[in-house]
Amino acid sequence: MSKNKILATCILTCALMMTSTAKAESYFIDKLSQGIANIAFGFIEIPKNVINITSDQNIFLGLTWGVIRGIVHGVSRTLVGGVEVITSPVPSSEFASPAYVWNRFSEDSRYFGLHYPGYWTSYGPLDDGE
Repeated sequence: MSKNKILATCILTCALMMTSTAKAESYFIDKLSQGIANIAFGFIEIPKNVINITSDQNIFLGLTWGVIRGIVHGVSRTLVGGVEVITSPVPSSEFASPAYVWNRFSEDSRYFGLHYPGYWTSYGPLDDGE
């Protein structure tokens, strides 16, 4: 074996020994549990949107537009949860904000960092919303 191959093997071995697996394992478990929770509880977006729009506007808009938007957000959160479960071994940025449907209940959900347009949309200060 040549000296270059031995040196490259030593450098690669040292680099791999210096990496921390604790952070990756914790990230995997967090992302997996977030994905499972979003799949299981995505339907909570319906009452969340009804409550938020009713408190911002009126009961009529809450029961009409809130239900429609809640269904759209519920399906979106469930699909994003599936993507999170599938991609849980791969480190990436947060897909849904807030991470769980019950976090920051009075704020509207965003997915993949996008601001969805809409008149009755309110993002919190933690999300850098518009």
